[in-house]
Amino acid sequence: MRVRVGIVLEILLAMLAIVLVAGGIVVYVAFPHRGEPVPHARWLGDALRKVVDVFPSSLESRERQRG
Repeated sequence: MRVRVGIVLEILLAMLAIVLVAGGIVVYVAFPHRGEPVPHARWLGDALRKVVDVFPSSLESRERQRG
C-alpha cells in the first residue's frame, strides 16, 4: 500500500493549523479575557487584548443595554 506524500502533507498541515487555533483559544480564555497579561509573550497579549476589545462579552453588552 502506497501513501502519497501530498495527502500526508495536507493532513499534517491541517493538524498543525487546528493545534494553533486551539492553543490561541486557550491563551485567550486563560489571560486577556480575564484582564491579565500573557506571561513571556507581551506581543501576543497585546494582540489578544485588541480582539477582546472588538468582541465584548455578553455580560458587558447587557450592562451597556441597561444604561
